[in-house]
Amino acid sequence: MMVGIMVVVYFSKANKMVPFAAQKEEISKRSVEISCSKDYADELRHFQGCIPKKCGRVIFDTLVTTSEVAALLNIAERGLSVGGSTGGASILDLHSGALSHGNAFVNIFKLEEAKNLFNAQDFKIYSHVKNKIHHAIANHFGISRSGLYLTHPTFFSRITPVPPQTIHDEYWHPHVDKETYESFHYTSLLYLSDFGHHFDGGRFIFIDKDSNKTVEPRRGRVSAFTSGSENLHCVERVTGGTRYAITVSFTCDPNHAIDDPTVNR
Repeated sequence: MMVGIMVVVYFSKANKMVPFAAQKEEISKRSVEISCSKDYADELRHFQGCIPKKCGRVIFDTLVTTSEVAALLNIAERGLSVGGSTGGASILDLHSGALSHGNAFVNIFKLEEAKNLFNAQDFKIYSHVKNKIHHAIANHFGISRSGLYLTHPTFFSRITPVPPQTIHDEYWHPHVDKETYESFHYTSLLYLSDFGHHFDGGRFIFIDKDSNKTVEPRRGRVSAFTSGSENLHCVERVTGGTRYAITVSFTCDPNHAIDDPTVNR
């Protein structure tokens, strides 16, 4: 029933789109504050050093360098070259090894063709960029870095216009991250390709009561937000090209913390 309600909200606002971050802009930092949802605020009371000064969303376009983006895109392309969904949405999780493969998932680190696919430098860059995002989120929301932990799932995504084959390919449904993933408290996305150049469609949409706020992916753009129902959102269906991004998720609960991935598996 909740999904049905969210779909109605999405389509009722679809005729009023307000740009939050356009692809052609280079934004040093842009943010908006939003009142925290009650359930989100109530849960965070258990993690005093992790309570945001204010819930909301923020964009950074100069946090990650061009060379770092290129290196991460190369990692994604190499990893997904040995797998990929038969539908339009594929993921690669370097932490668990999960890789879309046909209509299911496999562990990339157990594939013969993936041996020696990644090296220590790949994981070093991955961790370095993750640390940049971690620090930026902690600083923006006014929380303790030491009380904010990387959590699962954190993964690369590749989206194409290929029709969905399973429910895992249906990425466009409106949702709240905290409801989808219990461990999430702060969500971020790092885009590795450009809206309007490398792909069409695929905009990120925050669904608010007054209007929908759109984020057009741009290489190196980091979009971060509190993971409660104050940030209901969806992704438009990709209609052409290939959209690459990384979802980097954080938790305030040390029981849900994960380590950085390593080449020695």
